[in-house]
Amino acid sequence: MGQTYQEAIENSNIVSKTDEKGVITFVNDEFCKISGYTKEELLGSNHNIIRHPDVSQETFKVLWETILSKKPYKTTARNLCKNGDTVYLNTTITPILDENDEIKEFIAIRYDVTKEVELKKDLEKKDEELKTLNQTLEDRVKDQTRQLLELNQTLECRVKEEILKNKEKQKMLFWQSRMASLGQMLANIAHQWRQPLTELSITMFNIKKGAKANDIEKIDEYYKESLQIIENMSRTIEDFSNFFNPNKPKEKFFLDFAIDEALVITKKLIEKDSILVKTSYEKVEVFGVLNELSQVIINLIQNSKEAFICNNIKEKKINIAIIKEHNFAIIKYKDNANGASSEIIDKMFEPYFTTKHQSNGTGLGLFMSKMIIEKSLDGTIEVINYKNGLQFDIKIPLGE
Repeated sequence: MGQTYQEAIENSNIVSKTDEKGVITFVNDEFCKISGYTKEELLGSNHNIIRHPDVSQETFKVLWETILSKKPYKTTARNLCKNGDTVYLNTTITPILDENDEIKEFIAIRYDVTKEVELKKDLEKKDEELKTLNQTLEDRVKDQTRQLLELNQTLECRVKEEILKNKEKQKMLFWQSRMASLGQMLANIAHQWRQPLTELSITMFNIKKGAKANDIEKIDEYYKESLQIIENMSRTIEDFSNFFNPNKPKEKFFLDFAIDEALVITKKLIEKDSILVKTSYEKVEVFGVLNELSQVIINLIQNSKEAFICNNIKEKKINIAIIKEHNFAIIKYKDNANGASSEIIDKMFEPYFTTKHQSNGTGLGLFMSKMIIEKSLDGTIEVINYKNGLQFDIKIPLGE
């Protein structure tokens, strides 16, 4: 029975014996397999043949003090293989005593925990990287918030100057300031962040599952996915902070670039609500501010999304076309959200008018869209009922 028990230990563990001076007197096949040495190389050699150079002398001092005092010593040892690889072994070294209670030899029983240790290190490294990324993101948010505050103050100063020059402009510029204020901009950012925050939460959960299953490949996959989500969230801040920049000059730009930018910013919203967006572009160049036209398209998409939900539309569709007629570029925006009554259409571009609950909208979206088209692009915007939805026609003169 004793022989069978000994064989069971040797077959399932990594076993070695040394004399009282640390010279190896026995190793099993598992020890040779993991260390890379043959039995002939190991027997008669000092056990420090597998000592890792990075392990401190203090560690070995404690080890010898413990086992020479006839007590077992337990540790996760970092050992060096013959080929230079590092392995981690959960190790228990036990002194074997003779009939006079003197140390006769030492027996060490180990099992390999290299994968677990490396996985733990990898997770700790990734955790540190995520903390650094999070801190970087927080710093960028603070910086963008400061810039938005400065932008808001700048716009308020401009509003006061314009009021003094022309009272007729007071209402429009006041609401432009309100729309570009910090609170509204942060609300837009928060709206764009809801879906990626949910995705990030799911990805973190999957990383945790991968860690429990020791699935390094899945951990790496979800780790890269989380980095991409964080990068997209950071880019959202920059995209929104560009709107209504008081120093943005007017310049020539292609209308399809402005529309595509709006579709990129609202991509998560469109995908989340399963909205099918079809585009048809003629290549037309106009003079104005690209990002402000993008804001108009974003407002229209957000309004369509609310109408789809309110009217319980199953197959949600938006069509955006660019055509050229005489000396004008025309953007035709259509949805299939069942349209609106003539009373609502008549008030649609008025400030503060909204069909949403007060907590979901300010009523400034379409009013500011009209101001942007007229002020930044010298154009017009009109809305009509079209078949089973609304059609917005944005007309912009060509040239400078």
